[in-house]
Amino acid sequence: MTAMVNQPDERRIVVGVDGSEQSKLALRWAAYLADTCGASIEAVMAWDYPMSYGFSSSTVVNWDMGADYDKGLTAIIDDTFGADRPFGLRMTVREGNAARVLLDVAEGATMLVVGSRGHGGFTGVLLGSVSSYCTDHATCPVVVIRGSEQPPAKH
Repeated sequence: MTAMVNQPDERRIVVGVDGSEQSKLALRWAAYLADTCGASIEAVMAWDYPMSYGFSSSTVVNWDMGADYDKGLTAIIDDTFGADRPFGLRMTVREGNAARVLLDVAEGATMLVVGSRGHGGFTGVLLGSVSSYCTDHATCPVVVIRGSEQPPAKH
């Protein structure tokens, strides 16, 4: 999926999604923050070809990973929000390093929201490599969601 061109005056919150519980919580917090500041949400998932897992070249050629990730992101959004998707939610799937993709998409955004660690995290690590890289290099404010506290309910 490709995101629409962002207008300079558009309020937009970008949120990193990888399917982990922390990224689903980040999605919920992004929806809450977007609602409070009148912003749209752009859920972003990055993918990269595996270096080598014993695939034959014909398997990789016929495998459309981008399409699989599009379906995966849609399923994660459905699992997180059900029928109550945030208004104007956009989904973006891009090939590349997760941190680099998030920073590129978040260029000009109101803020970037990420979980403290995703699927690649080690137990006990306080801040994952993607969230750490984003806090160090983003050009917009970054909110890192830790713990399990849910955002307040809508009034």
